[in-house]
Amino acid sequence: MNAVDLDMLIQAIILVGVLITAYLTIRYRDLLSAALASAAMSLLLSLEFYTLHAPDVAIAEAAVGAGVVTAVVVYGIAKTERWEREVP
Repeated sequence: MNAVDLDMLIQAIILVGVLITAYLTIRYRDLLSAALASAAMSLLLSLEFYTLHAPDVAIAEAAVGAGVVTAVVVYGIAKTERWEREVP
């Protein structure tokens, strides 16, 4: 297995992780769990950007996507209700 195949395998694993965390973000009824799954997805995306040789974009995604946005969403959840309601 050469380096190109290994790199593509790592990228495929990361992208499967992004898809799984995106699905979990949509499916969770607990809003705090959804926010944390979204942060995990953002961290995986920043790792993918780093493997694609874009470290500046990876740092920005990690700082803004996983850091600031998650903090604002968690603050909003703390000021409202944690659980999503069923719509009749």
